Amino acid sequence: MIPYIDRIESLIEKINPDLLDLRMPRDRGRPPSQVSSEFLTNKEQGDWAEKTLLEAINSNSSEFVAVPYGKSDDIIAGDDRFKEFYEAYQDELDSIGKRPDILIFYKKDLDGVDVSNLTDEVVSKAKCGIEVRSSSFISQKYEAVMQERYDALVKSIFDNIRLIKRDYADVLKSKDLDLYNRVTSISEENIHSVSFTCRSWKSSKELVEVSSILKEIKQALKEIQTKRFHLSITPKVEDLKVVYNWVKKYKVPHYYVQVFFDRAYGISFERILELISNPDNEEKMFFVEGDVKNQNKMVIKIQSTLEKQLLDEVSIPHHFSAMRELSRGNLLFYVKFDRSDAVLKKDSFNSLFGIDL
Repeated sequence: MIPYIDRIESLIEKINPDLLDLRMPRDRGRPPSQVSSEFLTNKEQGDWAEKTLLEAINSNSSEFVAVPYGKSDDIIAGDDRFKEFYEAYQDELDSIGKRPDILIFYKKDLDGVDVSNLTDEVVSKAKCGIEVRSSSFISQKYEAVMQERYDALVKSIFDNIRLIKRDYADVLKSKDLDLYNRVTSISEENIHSVSFTCRSWKSSKELVEVSSILKEIKQALKEIQTKRFHLSITPKVEDLKVVYNWVKKYKVPHYYVQVFFDRAYGISFERILELISNPDNEEKMFFVEGDVKNQNKMVIKIQSTLEKQLLDEVSIPHHFSAMRELSRGNLLFYVKFDRSDAVLKKDSFNSLFGIDL
């Protein structure tokens, strides 16, 4: 079997450098001068997602153990030592890459090991690393609402096509037969790709009316074709660069897990590269958002429900307000979260990570 790092290198060679160019220098971040309550809440939510996944893994395995590995320092912009902390973190990104939030080991490989200070030798023994992302949605509710919206758009398109066939066929055929044929040939199979030029005729009452109907069809098609009706796993392009550096150093398989407030989905770093290395997958299997003029600020979005579901029945966490006083005396109020209970889907987990919990 081809070694993991060789497979990663081979995929990277196939990726359009305009999307992901590992030869382009990483933008060394500048330390922010201030922090907001929203930032602190998002940080707490990320910690909640990590703890929820950790507990779900560890409560389901006798042979493996998941341990926290990512940066856990509680220093933020506005603290006295933040600038030094931030620069040290940038140095680490340049030297070893971005640490995954969680490492999974065979328990026997951690006998007598201080897991709060893992050496390079120990890290290289990890079965895998996991980058945990959180998302502020109840995914099943979002999907139900968006499915209802999608169904309404499809219904409106075909209702309007039937209306054209019934009441305006002769007038539209006479005015533009090609347009009539194009619109009336719209189907479930081509609804995501078909397009037509919309006219604004005004020379008769019937043409004004059919112009309005055609505009409604075109607007509904545009929404169906450009709006995403699903939630996503969201790796950042700039993070993929430093994830690659970590993978290259330690030769440990890497994964992303996106945790919602009811479920969680996972995908391997290798599959992400497979998807984005094939241009035919863009706008189908993955989408790109962000600043196209600044590659490092782009985000890859991959439909979560097409990947492995790892957690189910995630409970809404108990949450409460907290306050933080910064060095200059300004106060920030934010939300903290307790860990949630969750059901680990062991078959999906084992299939994705190649282990047997």
